[in-house]
Amino acid sequence: MFMIEVGEYKVKEGLYYTKDHEWAQVLEDGTVLVGITDYAQKELGDLAYVELPEVGKAVSKGDLLCEIESVKAVSEVYAPVSGEVIEVNEELEDSPELLNEDPYGNWIAKLKPSNLEEELRELMDAGAYAKYLESL
Repeated sequence: MFMIEVGEYKVKEGLYYTKDHEWAQVLEDGTVLVGITDYAQKELGDLAYVELPEVGKAVSKGDLLCEIESVKAVSEVYAPVSGEVIEVNEELEDSPELLNEDPYGNWIAKLKPSNLEEELRELMDAGAYAKYLESL
């Protein structure tokens, strides 16, 4: 996968993005991985804790998915698409810094989407997200 560089930030191609700096990756089986962007992890600073969502939790697009605590602040992570949480990345419980080290290689939750095609159209691709970052 290619990366687009916007100043000090990297944007991974092939993902979908929100204005709240979450990314969504559609897997071959139709499930969706959710994580935070390079911009988000750099703005937060050193991550201290990830409050993972509950497996089985139903979320609508834009709902609070979980919270991330850093040395600077507590930040909310929102669901980029509607669906059910079917898996969480338990490695983050002991090692939240994985999101700092590789924000695109480490996901937070896996969703079984309920309205994927329509909601993906409302998200940005890598090029649009890179332009969005330039405007901040």
